[in-house]
Amino acid sequence: MDNAYVIGVDYGTDSVRSVLVDAHNGQEIASSIYYYPRWKKGLYCNPSVNQFRQHPLDYIEGLEATIKDCLQQSGQEVASKVKAISVDTTGSTPVAVDKTGTPLALLPTFQENPNAMFVLWKDHTAVREAEEINNTAKKFDINYLQYVGGIYSSEWFWAKLLHILRTDKEVAKHLFTWVEHCDWIPFLLTGGRDALTLKRGVCSAGHKSLWNASFGGYPPNDFFTAIDPLLDGFTGNISSETYTADKKAGLLCEKWAERLGLNTSVVIGIGAFDAHMGAVGGQIEPYYLSKVMGTSTCDMLVAPTNEVKDTLVGGICGQVDGSVIPGMLGMEAGQSAFGDAYAWFKNLLMWPLKNLLPTTDDPAFTNLEQQIEQQIIPQLSRLAEKIEPTVQQELAIDWLNGRRTPDANQALKGAFFGLNLGTDAVQLFRALVEATCFGAKKIVDRFNEQGIPVKGLIGMGGVAKKAPFIMQMMADVMDMPIKIHRSEQTCAIGAAMFAATAAGIYANVEEAMTAMGQGFDTEYHPNPQRVGIYKQRYEHYTKMGAFLEEHLTQKENT
Repeated sequence: MDNAYVIGVDYGTDSVRSVLVDAHNGQEIASSIYYYPRWKKGLYCNPSVNQFRQHPLDYIEGLEATIKDCLQQSGQEVASKVKAISVDTTGSTPVAVDKTGTPLALLPTFQENPNAMFVLWKDHTAVREAEEINNTAKKFDINYLQYVGGIYSSEWFWAKLLHILRTDKEVAKHLFTWVEHCDWIPFLLTGGRDALTLKRGVCSAGHKSLWNASFGGYPPNDFFTAIDPLLDGFTGNISSETYTADKKAGLLCEKWAERLGLNTSVVIGIGAFDAHMGAVGGQIEPYYLSKVMGTSTCDMLVAPTNEVKDTLVGGICGQVDGSVIPGMLGMEAGQSAFGDAYAWFKNLLMWPLKNLLPTTDDPAFTNLEQQIEQQIIPQLSRLAEKIEPTVQQELAIDWLNGRRTPDANQALKGAFFGLNLGTDAVQLFRALVEATCFGAKKIVDRFNEQGIPVKGLIGMGGVAKKAPFIMQMMADVMDMPIKIHRSEQTCAIGAAMFAATAAGIYANVEEAMTAMGQGFDTEYHPNPQRVGIYKQRYEHYTKMGAFLEEHLTQKENT
């Protein structure tokens, strides 16, 4: 069999990573990571109002840098045998483009305008717009939200579009259509110059944009004009045809072939969201909840369509035919903050070091500061692991960035309960970790309660690989084993599997998973001595969460 190589590109929140993989066995030949320089500086973001924007140049420069680096590492002989590239991204992360499909931020007039940039998944500036979409949907005989869990989120496509249209008249004037990041990168690589020809994946369209085959595509125009006349006609600039990620978006265009050092026969696959491709890279199984755990979590479950039938799970992020594995129903849930919650706590503890000590260019001091920052979470985990759980310990609610599922509500806030003068940083950290595990259990409970049994857990991503304390607590709280995938880059590897399928090396994604999958290297089993205590504490978490939600809802309505 002739050698064949594929490239998977994984766009995360802080960086983009590319991997060059042997398509026949999944062996990683080279990898490269690029941290977004503008994002790293905090440009175009305002966390105090939950505004998080990313400049398209960060994405473009990272795409070129990582792929070229992989090719340089592997050598010209390998580069000449690259057959395909597929891409995954965060989502919903849409951008305003003109008629040529060019993001407005790439035009001189808008190059420093955050509203002309990609609106990152965790941007929650559209809470009001999401509420209006939810209220409007109740007035229609057809429930256009039924396939997205019944609740539309401020993290998603239409809410973000409406917010930008209302906020920035100049952007609204020049905006031709609204495009997800995962759909735009393949358009870029194939040399697209007409936004009407841009191919949209069923993954992004079904989970975030209200597309469903039973509607004949998107909801009708009168649904959108009922929300706000500003949305009038927008579906006319979006094709009602969608594609699964095993299909071709096209071939690499001459411009990008020359730029990367590849040839124009390279297939470019349809894009999808990171967790969806990550679930494939992590060798998802039917009824196993595949948890991609990073800054947030995205939880994927697949099941045969003929077994799910008409079952609809309320409060999740959607269920869409073919959004994960073509031919199966893909269901998505997740938490708005997971690793981000731990990062928040770390930054809190770092405040004195960063703000009270004198400014210095001394490299020894800089190195010491970096060492302390790197050791905070590992040391907190080591000490927290020694604390035996009790029913009366400090308790936390994990909604520091709102709640994604079950039942999206980005207006919710995090909280700590039961603090006293003896509470220290280790106990607070332990409560925070427990809260994120309890939030994960809420998702499992929702699937089980509504007729979709969760038979097991698969852990992927940085937290799953690097945080045994958190993973053991996850198993204890869930009272269920969790197996950790061997690959540290399941999203990028999943993209590579889709690339191999789009190139025709494999007949379907399942074949690619079998041939290219790297298997599992760790499995955490619940500690029977702790399971009962966590069940009691979970009941307290549920009651305190309900109390907090009621209080915040009353506050919003006054």
